[in-house]
Amino acid sequence: MTPGQLRHEETGARLDRARRDLRAAGLLIAGDANAEALFHCQQAVEKALKAFLTFHQRTFRKTHDLGDVSSGCLAIDDSLQPAVSQAEGLTQYAWRFRYPGMPYEPDWTEAQDGLQRAEAAVSAVEQRLPATT
Repeated sequence: MTPGQLRHEETGARLDRARRDLRAAGLLIAGDANAEALFHCQQAVEKALKAFLTFHQRTFRKTHDLGDVSSGCLAIDDSLQPAVSQAEGLTQYAWRFRYPGMPYEPDWTEAQDGLQRAEAAVSAVEQRLPATT
């Protein structure tokens, strides 16, 4: 397999995982597991952004901060700005509800809003990558 084929394969795998996180979030919202759904929303955006960077052969550090990851994406294609900026607030869900002593339990409206923002960001990334990924 050529390096280009490997890059396409890795990009596709990251996007596939992002799509699975979106599906998981929808199922969790339907099951009234809103905190868990929001975690998957954040993960979907993170994986999609990292897929974009992978495709463009850009390195990224291990981080869950969507603002940090998106800055590399915007340096490549600033037309991602609207979708990325509205999704950056999802960063907090990478950690906010993961441990005991949560500040509050998110409701359906917050989870649904998070899912819509995540879907928009993932879709924006997908539109800028080849359909073969």
